[in-house]
Amino acid sequence: MVSFLRDLICPACRRTFADRPARTFCQECGRTLVARYDLEQVKEKMTRDRLRARPPDLRRFEELLPIREARSQVSLGEMETPVLRVNDPELAPRGELWVKCDGSLPTGTFKARGMAIAVSKAKELGLQSLFVPTAGNAGAALAAYAARGSMKALVFMPQGAPESAQRQVEAYGGELRTVPGHIGDAARVGREEATRRRAFDVSTLREPWRAEGKKTMGLEIFWQMGREGMPSAIVYPTGGGTGLVGMHRAFTQLRELGWLDQVPRLYAAQSEGCAPVVEALRRGAEQVTPVKDPRTEAAGLRVPSPFSSEDILGAVRATRGGGVAVKETAIAPAARRFMAAHGISVARETGTALAGLRQLREEGAIDPQERVLVYNTGLWVG
Repeated sequence: MVSFLRDLICPACRRTFADRPARTFCQECGRTLVARYDLEQVKEKMTRDRLRARPPDLRRFEELLPIREARSQVSLGEMETPVLRVNDPELAPRGELWVKCDGSLPTGTFKARGMAIAVSKAKELGLQSLFVPTAGNAGAALAAYAARGSMKALVFMPQGAPESAQRQVEAYGGELRTVPGHIGDAARVGREEATRRRAFDVSTLREPWRAEGKKTMGLEIFWQMGREGMPSAIVYPTGGGTGLVGMHRAFTQLRELGWLDQVPRLYAAQSEGCAPVVEALRRGAEQVTPVKDPRTEAAGLRVPSPFSSEDILGAVRATRGGGVAVKETAIAPAARRFMAAHGISVARETGTALAGLRQLREEGAIDPQERVLVYNTGLWVG
């Protein structure tokens, strides 16, 4: 593998760090460290002909990923996921609607992207035990990749997390603990245990590498849709928000390389029962205000206070995007209608993005004639 990773940088104080030893966020500023690459070398080495010759998998753009040693790669066969065009007069009466479908990834969700890179980097750095608090899918992904890499996974979930996700963690050999409350409570209790046991924290945006894995979302969209076919807007179901950060980072790097002209507008879709990112965007705030009583059946979106929320908000604002909060009662019907109409399994969380797209069009934020992509984070469950 060839990586042109240079170093890590704090986006606030601009201090730089080597990628060894393992690091999390800046202890001075509390901001998540960001991986930087030597883009001049990337320009020289990463050509379209070389990309075409590579397998259609997660690591096609290896120069822009942080894994330096091929022997450290932990893989479950993450292949490029489909981008499908759908004819849906209700959601796209005169424009184009595309759906990026990540349900074919290992463990059935987009969480495989972040964990494949984070666990590989952890292995490269010599780590043996990894910790994550999760509402469900991230725990299953960590447990699977940790098992593949002969590492230990410590997973803390709120007691209301989906039973299927809990069983997956256990089936993959992860150590599961459940905690009363929401994911924030699971994080607080779990972090104390992880510190005691020296388990490295791979929580959303608390270390640099999961966001680099999520960057592959944007890299794949560009590769599959092409420079001229890129969507004007992307509607993304938002919980922890790493996908927004990762896609924005990918598009920014592609533009700096001269491969992309216009970055798509990013829209965060959330349930009215838990919409901290959308509310912060509406208020013009720099950070989210925690939701005291988060309520939504879309478990992956039940994140009352995303860490490093300034990075999430910054990604949306930098693209001139926005946010949309939809009624809880609209989420499941939107997903079911879409599946029945198009034969595409979409996660309950994706129902939020589908309902959100309808609302964004009605509000005039997205023009009826625009090319739009909805990010489908996984498969329908229950």
